[in-house]
Amino acid sequence: MTDPTARSRAAIRGFRAGDGPRLVEAWRRSAPADPIAPDRFRSLVLLDANFDPEGLRVAVDGGRVVGAAYAVRRLTPMAGTDLEPEQGWIPFFFVEPAVRGRGLGRRLLTDALDWLHRHGRTRVDFSSYTPNYVLPGLDAEAYPEAAGLLRSLSFRTVYEAAAMDRALAGYRVPADVTCRLHRLTARGYRFTTPADDDLVHLLALAGSRFHPDWARAIRECLVAGTPLDRIVVVREPSGRLVGWAMHGAYESLDERFGPFGVLEEVRGTGLGEVLLHLVLERMRARGAHSAWFLWTGEQSPAGHLYRKAGFTTTRSFHVMRREATG
Repeated sequence: MTDPTARSRAAIRGFRAGDGPRLVEAWRRSAPADPIAPDRFRSLVLLDANFDPEGLRVAVDGGRVVGAAYAVRRLTPMAGTDLEPEQGWIPFFFVEPAVRGRGLGRRLLTDALDWLHRHGRTRVDFSSYTPNYVLPGLDAEAYPEAAGLLRSLSFRTVYEAAAMDRALAGYRVPADVTCRLHRLTARGYRFTTPADDDLVHLLALAGSRFHPDWARAIRECLVAGTPLDRIVVVREPSGRLVGWAMHGAYESLDERFGPFGVLEEVRGTGLGEVLLHLVLERMRARGAHSAWFLWTGEQSPAGHLYRKAGFTTTRSFHVMRREATG
């Protein structure tokens, strides 16, 4: 029998060839509420343009992988030339249940933070890294020990993100939304599937007025073969594209809604609500039984719109940050 009060003797090192399958299995044992498949681990971590094997700190005890902490910094910019030289991220960490309570989690996180500090990173976020975050932040209800550990290492909550979903069985566009669609159309607004040439404007809108990662997600999913009919765009009477909604952009998951945006200057017109329901209608027509997404502000205008449309919060995440002092 092992002594739970003994300090872990696990060695911590960078990622090596052959670690992947063992990491995936250790992850599953450590976080059964959020398991990861080998192909998803490959896509989100190993094939990430910013992946550095030394940043993935792996704990090994007697040849067995028992934990890991992933530190990442930008090697390629999200947009333009900005490498965010002060910013680092820890998208995930875990320790197997059998070896918890011996300081291994603290050692792993400290090691990961030290690695980022050596690369000049003075601000570290858990875990809102784009483009390849696993979860938006920490689910403190599911992982209370991890929450306590992060707080003890001076991580503080910056904001909270809500994951929501909605059942689509029996879904139909509400009558009042249909009426609003007719009124907007009569005023000259056009809701359509984008043509190829429209994508230039869509990518510019998403990247410049919302978030560069949204433009990346749209571009990459379309290059990978996602059909254009997963997207609905809206143009105002002048012809300017002012919003869009879509599904299937992330990891080819048809039931994952988003990204979704409407320019601030035309909000309050009902365009967003119409876009949301037109995409939900298309999802249901494709046989989807639910619509879900990982990230919105629960009390934001978008959060209120989602709840009005029948979405409910499934999980809450704390986006946390640690900043160097002195």
